Amino acid sequence: MAPEGENTAEHVTKKYGSSREQSNAVREIIAERGAELGFTFSYNPESRIWNTFDAHQLLHWVSLEGKALRLKEALFKLNFTDQRSTSDHAALLDAVRDAGLDVERARSVLESDEYAVEVRAEEARWRGRGIHAVPSAIFNGRWLVQGGQPPEVFEQAIRDIISGVAKEEA
Repeated sequence: MAPEGENTAEHVTKKYGSSREQSNAVREIIAERGAELGFTFSYNPESRIWNTFDAHQLLHWVSLEGKALRLKEALFKLNFTDQRSTSDHAALLDAVRDAGLDVERARSVLESDEYAVEVRAEEARWRGRGIHAVPSAIFNGRWLVQGGQPPEVFEQAIRDIISGVAKEEA
């Protein structure tokens, strides 16, 4: 995806073949679920989806230090609440700062593409395992549930796995 991203509704319609109404309805449900958990999704007609490659380089770096959760939370706020670009290095550095991480080290990672090879390899690995939607959850490294599913879908998947009737997909 280009750094300037795409309109979220247009992207989802094009990628998944859903109507604008379906796309909007799903985002409303996501916003409601987020609110139940104390997280704000600030979707609006101008919301954009951006390239996340640079954000994933930063996540790779901090995962090596065991601090990925802090940055993930800051990146979710940056993207979904603040509606800022995950392609914008200044925005990414703000997220790093908000997470209490080393901004100068993050700047070095972004400027050097230090973890580009590793991130591309991870992308290829997950695509090879059938991941084409976010979020995606893999249970026991063998069963895949893709997309923003209701809790009942996850409950049924877990029941199917435990009972032995689940079809392996991942």
